[in-house]
Amino acid sequence: MATTAEEAAEIVREIAAVGAADLAAAHEPLRADCLRLARKVSLLSHLVAEVAEAGEGAGDALAAAWVRELVRALEAARRFVALGRAPPAPAAAAGASDQDATCNNTALQFQYVTWQLEAALANLPHSCFQISDEVQEEVDLVRAQLRREMEKKGALDVTVFTKVHDILAQIDDAGPQSQQPHQQQEQLQVEKNSEDYLELQNAVLLVSEISGLSKSNMLKITSELIEGLENVGTPDSPKPANVDSQSSDETKSSSEEVKKPDSVTIPEDFRCPISLELMRDPVIVSTGQTYERAFIQRWIDCGNRTCPKTQQKLQNLTLTPNYVLRSLIMQWCEEKGIEPPSRSKSDGSSHEVGGNRLAIEALVRNLSSSSLDERKSAAAEIRSLAKKSTDNRILLAESSAIPALVKLLSSKDQKTQEHAVTALLNLSIYDQNKELIVVAGAIVPIIQVLRTGSMEARENAAAAIFSLSLIDDNKIMIGSTPGAIESLVELLQSGSSRGKKDAATALFNLCIYQANKVRAVRAGILVPLMRMLQDSSRSGAIDEALTILSVLVSHHECKTAISKAHAIPYLIDLLRSGQARNKENAAAILLALCKKDAENLACIGRLGAQIPLTELAKTGTDRAKRKATSLLEHLSKLQVL
Repeated sequence: MATTAEEAAEIVREIAAVGAADLAAAHEPLRADCLRLARKVSLLSHLVAEVAEAGEGAGDALAAAWVRELVRALEAARRFVALGRAPPAPAAAAGASDQDATCNNTALQFQYVTWQLEAALANLPHSCFQISDEVQEEVDLVRAQLRREMEKKGALDVTVFTKVHDILAQIDDAGPQSQQPHQQQEQLQVEKNSEDYLELQNAVLLVSEISGLSKSNMLKITSELIEGLENVGTPDSPKPANVDSQSSDETKSSSEEVKKPDSVTIPEDFRCPISLELMRDPVIVSTGQTYERAFIQRWIDCGNRTCPKTQQKLQNLTLTPNYVLRSLIMQWCEEKGIEPPSRSKSDGSSHEVGGNRLAIEALVRNLSSSSLDERKSAAAEIRSLAKKSTDNRILLAESSAIPALVKLLSSKDQKTQEHAVTALLNLSIYDQNKELIVVAGAIVPIIQVLRTGSMEARENAAAAIFSLSLIDDNKIMIGSTPGAIESLVELLQSGSSRGKKDAATALFNLCIYQANKVRAVRAGILVPLMRMLQDSSRSGAIDEALTILSVLVSHHECKTAISKAHAIPYLIDLLRSGQARNKENAAAILLALCKKDAENLACIGRLGAQIPLTELAKTGTDRAKRKATSLLEHLSKLQVL
């Protein structure tokens, strides 16, 4: 397995070495995609180094299979970057339509590469490798970045991606596949000239190409996928158990009638998992599951942030129209003689949004009114609308509400200012609005509100900073803005209970970026954190403090500052009497403080940490046991010396 891990490390080094000069000949957006991919892969250097260091000790079947999966994903990434380094087609040879097609093709390949790499990182078997917390933090960051890259390109073709991924795994596990007979290729070409089939074949070709699959495997994938579509859409083909299997007599007798969906069995893939009804406006959520827009929007508006079917956390609230599935549903309805479903007028799309547009545009105009009362009232109404639904957030942004709200952040009327900052917070829930808010110049005035606004405005300003900082580039921009981190530290120290919580969340997110860790320590964050470690009166205070400390301690300067702030006695007290999660985090921070630091190690020995650590090594969570055991080993070595 070590050889394969070293192979992964070599690919990471090769991709990380690619710079702008290497991609000078590439057209946009391919050049930008290659550069961003190279930067993300470079962040995996510490991961592959730790995996390689694990060597044969981690050489069980699960670990070996995962490393092979990682290498496959990295090889696909290397092939994609190679596209950017290849000489482009001459301008005369490629017309505008050809260039558009090329852009669409590379976008699909980029989506697959990022999807495959994110899937590999998600499958990392922690039980096989002793991955450090710092490296795990980097892996989580890369995964979040990869998911956002996928979403930027639109809906995922998960069916094709998964099929190619499975074929690659089979090849790795069983060696080269037998060549498919040429008959299969001929069979594929018969009656397969419709736009949908050609589009599917093109997708398989592009994804297979970037994965390094042979032509025979491409044909196999295309054949299986098309057969799957036929099973759903063609009445005479073999059907799965959930597809209607009427007799030919019944079919003939009803072929001239327009039937309703409930008169036949609806294929499972065409039903909304929430309502179990035929979908009329299918949309894809961030987990890849498809739902009827009205029902998933209602689910989200009720405050739910998980996928109803998989129970996975929704990374964002974007609803991407599933045009392919809608087309298949329409085709199925036509073949079954069923009246095609029309979009509802009350599902938050089309008619309803169109009806609200004029009212929303009038509200946005009132944000710039000469009357303070009109400005305040409009900001309050927009605050409420932006809280209610994703459609409203999109429509408000399209109506230029964001720049007008940013101007109101400087209002001398505290209530108007409060409504404006809260409206921007609500608008930022929709990921694509985050960039619009930053581009509108909102960061500096939001920080000003954080410093001088009413307590509610300061709380919501901190929450807005947290929301905007979910985009990695914004972490850098916000952290480097004068007064940003200092104002959050001040709120953490002297704000209301909710204000402290909002400040802690924002500071944690900002401190994922290395340079912001030092800024936070220099801004005095350790003073309120030490106080929070002893605060049992406010629910979650200790947990928040430990979470932030666990991020800060990975930086050398911050580690020294934490030691000087006398955090060790508080952490040892938590080992004795804290909740399970707090004991786990306290042990992790103590281990980080004691690595390559004999003075800190001797300190925890003098303070009697051995007894609670021994207990934790027996009864704690898996992570707590690992940290406690490692600390005990360090202490035993110190005693031997």
